[in-house]
Amino acid sequence: MTSSFDVLNPATEEVVRTVPLTTAEETDAAIARAQAAFPAWRDVTPGDRARLLRRFANAVEADIEHLARLEVANSGHTIGNARWEAGNVRDVLTYYSAAPERLIGKQIPVPGGVNVTFQEPLGVVGVIVPWNFPMPIAGWGFAPALAAGNTVVLKPAELTPLTAIRLGELAREAGIPEDVFQVLPGKGSVVGQRFVDHPGVRKVVFTGSTEVGKQIMAGCAAQVKRVTLELGGKNANIVFADSDLEKAAATAPYGVFDNAGQDCCARSLILVQASAYDRFMELLEPAVHGVVVGDPGDEKTEMGPLISAAHREKVASYVPDDAPVAFRGSAPAGPGFWFPPTVLTPPDLRHPAVADEVFGPVVAVVPFAEEADAVRMANATEYGLSGSIWTRDAGRAFRVARGVEAGNLSVNSHSSVRYWTPFGGFKQSGLGRELGPDAAAAFTETKNVFLSTEE
Repeated sequence: MTSSFDVLNPATEEVVRTVPLTTAEETDAAIARAQAAFPAWRDVTPGDRARLLRRFANAVEADIEHLARLEVANSGHTIGNARWEAGNVRDVLTYYSAAPERLIGKQIPVPGGVNVTFQEPLGVVGVIVPWNFPMPIAGWGFAPALAAGNTVVLKPAELTPLTAIRLGELAREAGIPEDVFQVLPGKGSVVGQRFVDHPGVRKVVFTGSTEVGKQIMAGCAAQVKRVTLELGGKNANIVFADSDLEKAAATAPYGVFDNAGQDCCARSLILVQASAYDRFMELLEPAVHGVVVGDPGDEKTEMGPLISAAHREKVASYVPDDAPVAFRGSAPAGPGFWFPPTVLTPPDLRHPAVADEVFGPVVAVVPFAEEADAVRMANATEYGLSGSIWTRDAGRAFRVARGVEAGNLSVNSHSSVRYWTPFGGFKQSGLGRELGPDAAAAFTETKNVFLSTEE
């Protein structure tokens, strides 16, 4: 018998909806349907597939407010962020709607004949989506995969399935065949594991923790199955003394406390040049106190709750009673999984809040002496996803950017993600790249064909 799961509103702890959980048998049946649907979808002409993806984008555009309100209730995202996230799905679909007509091969000169390459779709792609950004990360997986001619089975996070379910409905309304794009709410240990184990799934796209990513990669290796992994991050915000300290301090809270810090790109380690440290901390304190924490449905709110009680306990474990707290922001009392924006000043890099991915609204601020020290400290982690560099010296900006081992860096900014540029990590932050002009090609295999012209 199919079991179900109560989806909670993290700001009120009330049940939003009860969602059936997909079983292993149902997952296998969905994969079989996706396999059966693949040849017809692969053979849809590029222009027609492009038109269907644009219709899907238009359906999302018409439903943005509904999707956003659904995300507020399910994930506790602020309404402003949720609208952006729904709009990102629209934009990603629109962007990759151009891909079917541009996935072209090459003609390679060879003696005695003609040599050409083809970009062939893989088949069934399994997309496993995390709970922290349910809408955009789903779109980053299914849009380029569909554009390249693959069929998709998508597993949303157990805690946050509602917008994914709605996106599946919108896809059908837009004319995407039902078995070409299927949404399967369920447990990772059941649905996600079948994506890994089932030989009919040709690629797995996973966003989540490094620990689980390693397990998925090991499972896929048994079948030499393709994977794209976007995993954890411990990202440094490096502030040099020659930077615009006022702007660096004013924006630092939004580099880490956005989405309540539940972001693998969160700049949860601030490295400040020692000569500017005291001034930076003076400027940072009012900026942290100014973060508006509360009802995520209120237009003025800047930070909502954490996703669950269990996750709040994990975040709180990094701030025990004797933690080196410099200052805190506010958080509502009463129901909801709230945690205040918190700034720590640990004595060295060995402190857990410096070394670990906290994944909550907790930031550690540590001084450094020279440029080389900043690079060394930023790289003293198993992760390498993102980060920021604040300086007015262009030469220094590029030296540090080349020295920091991370896939996405911003200078005098905290912006990590643009759907038209590649996104991914170094070291244990992942494998492969999402987004950008080459993402659709990552859902294809290159086939080489030689035609002899000899008599």
